[in-house]
Amino acid sequence: MAPGSDIRKDVPQYRVFEHGILTDEPTDVTDLWHDDSVAFLLGCSFTFDDALSTAGIKPRHIEMGVNVPMFKTAIRADPSNRLHGNYVVSMRPMLPHQIVAATSITSRYPFAHGSPIHIGDPSEIGIADISVPDFGQGVEMRQGEVPVFWACGVTPQLALLESKVPFAITHSPGKMFVTDIDGEAYLHHPLRA
Repeated sequence: MAPGSDIRKDVPQYRVFEHGILTDEPTDVTDLWHDDSVAFLLGCSFTFDDALSTAGIKPRHIEMGVNVPMFKTAIRADPSNRLHGNYVVSMRPMLPHQIVAATSITSRYPFAHGSPIHIGDPSEIGIADISVPDFGQGVEMRQGEVPVFWACGVTPQLALLESKVPFAITHSPGKMFVTDIDGEAYLHHPLRA
């Protein structure tokens, strides 16, 4: 996936969780890595941002040169053993006539969060103020635009906090491990069928 990489050093910034507390945000976790540590990678909605741009739906965070706005929600994620928590969503504002195309495009990327999980009124999913994200930076909402929300890879971090897992290392929001796999490769992934 990324020959020659080292997951302990190749993420721009990490988050370290201990018993439900964020304890550090280092740029290298080599000293924290144990012989029995296991790494896994989750897809990111950034994967489909190029496809949206190509279709004329340029994501506002790219246009503004900032990290995508991410929000904690009131939507409970399905629990898995001891892990439980609420969804975090990323938001991209767009005009109503762009939503069907954006949904069609992003649904082709199920390993990168797929289609939106909510469209419209943010209060319906527990977001009080669309201009103040919990992670990332706020983006301009223009006249006539609708907020569109996708599941976000920061969701597991909330689960780690709420579940009080003894020890875990993640990426900091918006500072992921980047591979050399082109986003279009996900359209032909053997597990898609």
